Amino acid sequence: MCRRSSVSGVHTDSPTSSKDERFLLGALSPQVGSSQVWVPAMRLRVVGAVLLSAVAYYVYLPLPSGVSEPWKLMLLDALFRGFMQAGNMAQALGFCHHVHLLNRMVSFVEDVQPLSSAATLVTDSLLGGVNTRVFVPKGGRKLKRGVIYFHGGGWALGSARMRSYDLLCRKMSEELDAVVMSVDYRLAPEAVFPDQYDDVLVAARAFLSADVLQRYGIDPERTCVSGDSAGGNLAAAVAQTLGSDHSLKHKFKVQALIYPVLQALDFNTASYQQNRVVPILYRRTMAHFWLLYLGADLSLEPVLLSNNHSSLDEPGIDAGARSKLSWSALVPPEHRKHFQPVVRQTGTPGVVEAVPALMDVRAAPLLADAQVLTRTPKAYVMTCEFDVLRDDGMMYVRRLRESGVAVTNDHYEDGFHGCMVFANLPMMSSVGRRSMNGYIRWLDHNL
Repeated sequence: MCRRSSVSGVHTDSPTSSKDERFLLGALSPQVGSSQVWVPAMRLRVVGAVLLSAVAYYVYLPLPSGVSEPWKLMLLDALFRGFMQAGNMAQALGFCHHVHLLNRMVSFVEDVQPLSSAATLVTDSLLGGVNTRVFVPKGGRKLKRGVIYFHGGGWALGSARMRSYDLLCRKMSEELDAVVMSVDYRLAPEAVFPDQYDDVLVAARAFLSADVLQRYGIDPERTCVSGDSAGGNLAAAVAQTLGSDHSLKHKFKVQALIYPVLQALDFNTASYQQNRVVPILYRRTMAHFWLLYLGADLSLEPVLLSNNHSSLDEPGIDAGARSKLSWSALVPPEHRKHFQPVVRQTGTPGVVEAVPALMDVRAAPLLADAQVLTRTPKAYVMTCEFDVLRDDGMMYVRRLRESGVAVTNDHYEDGFHGCMVFANLPMMSSVGRRSMNGYIRWLDHNL
């Protein structure tokens, strides 16, 4: 039965009346006329339209036409920008460092417990004294493949406990019949270079030790070091260090680098220029993360962005170092497009002296000599077209090949930075699923 009500001669059937009308009618006095009822209603609609427009304006970002599922990327970027702005506000008000708030918010949304499944035993443990989440397949071959993985996050964010990395490592463990160890290295700003590198190196040495290999049933001839973004940087550095360590009985068979960051001397490569405002990694954000990682003065950000720290009058950078990151020679022409190198004749003096880690190959693996690269294992390097770090990866591919290392460059023309870890719900990125499957397929064929 429909209950009928009357307010100043206006009759409504409650099941079919709009929520706005019911609210307004109930709030009005009996003396208010029907023409006056609609004035507040229209005002509410106008306010609602303005709010929706403001949200749409905040979310909308012009993106290159070829990027995969642009609206999903816009929503993801809006969320990240919101987190970043909240962190900056918290720091400005003196509550906490902006990175701490970012990590708390990410942890609240993403962190999951080490829950085992019918196929995989999952535990949190220590590897060489470093916190690590371990995924061990149940059943399968007696001797397993082994993968040690380093998460991304600009050396300052993220964790092996995040749902996205937990799902990735579970999938690797199940599909490859592999023991996967995801390392929780220390993070900036408390930890700065070489702390993160030292953590992953200690963990990698422990991973290759006879004790760990035997305890987990890992085949010493089928091991891989891998990571994405900043984790790809750490994986490349570890592969270089251990490849040149003649005291090791066992070494990695392959290295798998996912859109790695490999140098901090040129923030105007073709990909930095092309994708400077493409989410989720902006050019300015990458410079900020580098300064955090290297423990440098954050006011140097505009100096890095203008390449004033690597000007030709900088005595700490010789011609040999410059040739190792000459993207105009190392990156294929179809990716260089119309972009030109940004080379300063004179710049800001003393930056390399103040921040010597800019030239340290443990922080910037692209600067390694050819004789170091030639001792690294067979490589997989994923790059994405709409990523500021695309050219870092492509330059490394070229240098590895020239050093005699077999390399697969898996390039995604519609990919963006971070896409692989967004392969699952809620984002369920198409290029994320394709890139994750391609990565695991390569490991299956080469590990």
